[in-house]
Parts: sequence; structure tokens; C-alpha cells
Amino acid sequence: MRLSTVGASALAAMSVMGGAHAQDISIVTGSEAGVYFVVGNTVADIVNSHSTDLNVTSSTSGGSIANIESLRVGEADFGVAQSDWQFHAINGSARFEGNGFDDLRAVFSVHGEPFTLLARADSGIETFDDLRGKRVNLGNPGSGQRGTAEVLLDAYGWAATDFALAAELTGDEQGPALCAGELDAIFFVAGHPNNSIHEGTAFCDSQLVPVQGPEVAALIAANPFYTDAIVPRGYYASGNQIDTPSFGVRATFVTSATQPDDVVYEIVRTVFENFDAFRYAHPAFELLDPQSMATDGLSAPLHPGAARYYREQGWISES
Repeated sequence: MRLSTVGASALAAMSVMGGAHAQDISIVTGSEAGVYFVVGNTVADIVNSHSTDLNVTSSTSGGSIANIESLRVGEADFGVAQSDWQFHAINGSARFEGNGFDDLRAVFSVHGEPFTLLARADSGIETFDDLRGKRVNLGNPGSGQRGTAEVLLDAYGWAATDFALAAELTGDEQGPALCAGELDAIFFVAGHPNNSIHEGTAFCDSQLVPVQGPEVAALIAANPFYTDAIVPRGYYASGNQIDTPSFGVRATFVTSATQPDDVVYEIVRTVFENFDAFRYAHPAFELLDPQSMATDGLSAPLHPGAARYYREQGWISES
């Protein structure tokens, strides 16, 4: 349970200054099948191993949008969110229209996340256009996966009613459902390799499907948080012999403006001073560049505690 703002601020100042009691800090992530779960657990493990001032716990959640809402209402201290939903939350657009989160603050970005489409080999799905009339998992409400899927469907002029089934399964549930023959295709916005996609390729005959075309190109051109992306070849048992083109976002680590500067500084300092432990926690992290993580994919203002560390390293300017 999170402390009140006044209590948290006082205790943070005391603990970081060497007080006797460590402050409890919570991180919300995503499903156990996703890389967000690894991000949160790895940050918690590193900080708990190298700092006596903070006691960090990480938990599963509904995903990006749910995590941002948890920060807004004070149910969590930090969270992981797609860069597009960070943008929309701070700008009051898309799902956050009329309900922006002005106090959202960026801490650092993490791995790239291609929009990933996996289809059963017997489904007849070779392109995104082939999905019409099929049984598809759009993702659970509150997840970035679901939000981005809805944005893409809107770009195509489609709705959930264009599918024979528009399921709302979590990342943990969708791979087994695909292999059980309950679905023809699943979406996932995730770093790779990913457990959900692994389950869907290792236990049934399936293939990764390109997500490209004029609709996708228009989305990339109109939105600074989208980029061309690929699902790299060789990660999965089947249907992954060549790079699969798509578009994507970045995973970002976020907090709120109410989080004390010293707490954010301590987490950022500890993670980056023990960066090898972070880098080797998952293959999606292996090519991460610490300096780029301080700027890339961040639409919300940097939290002052994070900015302080980045200025000390010369990664951002003093202004």
C-alpha cells in the first residue's frame, strides 16, 4: 500500500539521508508473459540488492493504460507504459481526451516494441487485411496492446464487429487459446523474444504476419511516437525465418510528479550504476544504450529526480 503524499515525502527524505527505515515503493507492470513484467522485476531486484533506503516490489497489472491510471490515483509509485500512451496521457488525446494526466512524468525508456501479429498457419491469414471475419484477440481492456489495436483498426476503418470474434484475453491467456484452436490470430505490442508469442509458436503451427501498408505508413507519418519496426528473425520455433516488418513504440518507465525527487534519483542512479544486471535480464535489453534511454520515446516531462542524474552524467543539458 502506498504511503500518503506527505508521509512518503517525509520518509523518503529521511531514508535517502540515511534513516533507519526503508521506504516501500511499488511498480506496476503487465502480464507475466510480457517483457514489462521483466522490467519491473529487474528494477526491483537491482534496487533491493544495492540500496538500503528503498524496498521495491513489482506486480502484474492490466498494462500501459491501467498503469498510468494507477499512478494518477496513487495506487502505485512507478509503472511501465508504451510510449504512445505516455504521449496521449500527457497531451489529453486518444483514450485520454478530456482526461489528461498533467502530473505524469517520464523516468527512462526501455526496449522497442513492435506491433506483433501471430496467426495460425491454417487460418489463411497472410496480411493484416485477411483478419476481417476471423477470430482475433484484441487484448484486455486497460492494456496498451488493446489501445494500439483499436488505433490501428480505426486507421483501417474497422470495428470489433468486423471480426467473427473479438476476444479480450490477457497476454498470458492468448497463446494457449491460439493453440487450442479458439482463435485464428493474436496481437501483442511487446519486446522480443516474448513468452506469449513463444507459446503460440512452440505448441502449434503458426506464423508471424507483416503489419504494413498505406494505413500503417500514415499512422507513422502522423504520430511521433510510432516508428518502423521489425520482429527479428530466429527468436521463435516456427514462422520466424525472416524479419517481419511492422510498426512500433518503446516501453517507458514512468511515475508521477508527486514522487519525491530523492526517491526517483536513487532508483535511476542504482539502475544505471548496475546496468549490466539490467541489460542481461532479457534479450530485448541487450542493445540498450543508457544515454539514449534518458531521451528516446519520452513525451512527458522528465521527473526532476531523473533529470538530476542525467545532467550529472552529461546526457542532457543543464537547461
